[in-house]
Amino acid sequence: MEIKGERLISEVQKDFSFAYPFLKIEFFKNGSTRKERYAFEKLLPNKLPMKDAWFLNRHEGELQFGDETTVLELEKEFMRLFGLSAQVFRRSGNLWLETTFTDHWSLKQQNDHGREISTEKHKPEVPDDYDLRRLE
Repeated sequence: MEIKGERLISEVQKDFSFAYPFLKIEFFKNGSTRKERYAFEKLLPNKLPMKDAWFLNRHEGELQFGDETTVLELEKEFMRLFGLSAQVFRRSGNLWLETTFTDHWSLKQQNDHGREISTEKHKPEVPDDYDLRRLE
């Protein structure tokens, strides 16, 4: 993924979600600890240009990742290359969950799991507790 300073955060998010539709990425103002980095009040607005979001003064860069890249590796690369705190979220039905406990999962695993738990065809069927046919 090519990251240019003039691109908006929303454009980078859109590219990421195109590749992984059941994941989303958010960016935060840097904190000194991981817990502080992802505080809701530090969420960066998605209309902000990338160059105004990152800590390291670079105008562009390229971030290489693929299906086998873990969430933790991706988040570390954003920090290493741009000084930018990134957090991946996985869709779970109508909710977006932090992937903190599954950071060691690959992006493909995360996306597949999000698809599995969010799509109708994978939801367990609940048997009817009252069958109208038995009255016939």
